[in-house]
Amino acid sequence: MTTKPKAKKFRIRRSPQAGAAPEEVRPAANQSRDLPSHRFTGQTTDAADVPRQAPPPAAVAGPEARQPRPQAKPQQPVQSQPPVQPQPAPAAAPQTDVAITPEQEVDAIKREGLTGRQLRMARRVAQKNGLAATSDYDAVRLLRANGIDPFQRKNMLELVSMDTPAQGQQVESQGRVQLPQTMAMHKETLPSADMISPMDRRAREIGDIQRDMASRRRRKMLLLLARLSVFVFLPTLLTGWYFYAIATPMYSTKSEFLILQADTATASGFSSLLSGTQFATNQDSIATQSYLQSKDAMTRLDQDKGFKAVFSDPTIDPIQRLPEAPSNEKAYKLYKKYVKLGYDPTEGVIRMEVAAPDPDIAAQFSRKLISYAEERVDDLSQRKREDQLRDARKSLDEARDERREAQQRLVTLQEGTIIDPEGVISSLRSQINNIQIQLQEKELQLAALQDNPRPNKARVDGVRGDIGRLSKLLYKLEDKMTDATAGESSLAQKTAQIQMLQADLATADMMMQTSLQTLKQTELEANRQVRYLTISVEPVASEDPSYPRAFENTILAFLIFSGIYLMISLTASILREQVSS
Repeated sequence: MTTKPKAKKFRIRRSPQAGAAPEEVRPAANQSRDLPSHRFTGQTTDAADVPRQAPPPAAVAGPEARQPRPQAKPQQPVQSQPPVQPQPAPAAAPQTDVAITPEQEVDAIKREGLTGRQLRMARRVAQKNGLAATSDYDAVRLLRANGIDPFQRKNMLELVSMDTPAQGQQVESQGRVQLPQTMAMHKETLPSADMISPMDRRAREIGDIQRDMASRRRRKMLLLLARLSVFVFLPTLLTGWYFYAIATPMYSTKSEFLILQADTATASGFSSLLSGTQFATNQDSIATQSYLQSKDAMTRLDQDKGFKAVFSDPTIDPIQRLPEAPSNEKAYKLYKKYVKLGYDPTEGVIRMEVAAPDPDIAAQFSRKLISYAEERVDDLSQRKREDQLRDARKSLDEARDERREAQQRLVTLQEGTIIDPEGVISSLRSQINNIQIQLQEKELQLAALQDNPRPNKARVDGVRGDIGRLSKLLYKLEDKMTDATAGESSLAQKTAQIQMLQADLATADMMMQTSLQTLKQTELEANRQVRYLTISVEPVASEDPSYPRAFENTILAFLIFSGIYLMISLTASILREQVSS
């Protein structure tokens, strides 16, 4: 709020005739005290509205002799022009010998109560017009003496026209008053009695501000509602209309299956703890899930059940329908949308959901994909089983060949010599032992006969003959024994070769038995499915459509459009603030 300026009024005292001249001139100097409020508020008053009374140039003898001073022409505030001199009074005006001194004029100006801003303005105007002023009050005095009002504001057009006058032309006065004017005494200057109070004016201004704020708030809300309608509500409405009225219903069929490992008797240690659990078939389950989501499974399903033809039906809405003769890439993109698989590693269960325009077709697609999964599981363990069987058969064949070779060598050796060389050597050893025993008995009997002082000669000779015959027989047996154990074709060497061949034959038999046992066990494992697929939830055709979920999709579209609008609005606000700053 601004404070209204207050103008003071002064009474002029009349002095005797001696001081008549200064007292008569003083009211002219103090006329500015009764100036209207435009001197403080910056408003100008034309000469036609306020009568101008110029002070006389010299002291006047009396009030009857006072003559009005002619109006001085306003001078252009051009730096290059010399200061304008005050025009002399008319010749008819009476002159006196007493004049107002500059000091008196400065004192009169000081009593006017000019503000510091007005004094600074006067100093600037005086400097602009080339007037050498000793003080701010002296600048006011010089400007008034030259007919220039230092407190009058001018618009830009006047300044431009005054700064750039046409060459050869002189600026003429427009009849504007350039000196401070007094206000007529008969004019009413007091405030009106019906003026509103400051509280009422303040309440009215607050009401105007509130109404302006409400109108701006209402306008902004209308603009916000229009933007939201265009960028959020209308797209959401179109999306909901599509899901409720146009979208083709899709029927889904859900199924669950898991891959298990058969219990084997050979499992031991830590592997026996994991056998038959989901951790033992984790990799197989992930591989099966990846295969069912691959393009290979889609092409097989299209060849067996016509996947592309089902989704190219003209009865399907254009957004979900495949074009005629679609490529594998477009069909695979739609396949991933309507065939969804999930694997739970904690339970080892693979969950599959297949959607199609017809519930029976969806169930057929699901069963066919499960059969593909069974084949893939069999293929994953088939190579391992085949490798195991091939290695077992190869080991068995090698064992048979080695056993056959050992038998052949043994038979060949036995054909070229005695069937049982070891038995021959054993019989010779037993004969030699018997003869040695008999020889020892005869020697003991001969020694007993010779101990008799008068032995019987016939008996002694008979015993000696038996000893000689037994000794010769013993020598013969020892020679046979030596012939059988000495040389390359001795019975001892042949016996050792036979024993070695018999040992090789026994080893070959043992290896063949082990290989045969391994082959039987491998065949059992091959016959028994090591990785097999178990269906826990069979696919059943649904009666009600599962897709599209109109309400959820509409709400999701609303949130997406709202988020996009919010991001764009925030980005625009930030950019606007950055540009403005």
